[in-house]
Amino acid sequence: MPKLPVVRAKNLIKALEKIGFYRVRQSGSHLFLTHKDGRCTTIPIHTNHDIPNGTFREILNDLKISKDEIINILK
Repeated sequence: MPKLPVVRAKNLIKALEKIGFYRVRQSGSHLFLTHKDGRCTTIPIHTNHDIPNGTFREILNDLKISKDEIINILK
């Protein structure tokens, strides 16, 4: 099983928007994304910082996306 990639918030947001997620609202440094099928999550946006692995794993769990799928989407 591949390791989780190191990713910045803006790259993750672009990738998720490619597969149908859209911005609902932003509260401070947290962006809320949702999908028409009901999946939703919060992405922390901190400039010049990568998303921590634990946070990234929780985002993937919220969205029901596997590691392999996110790696393909981020390419």
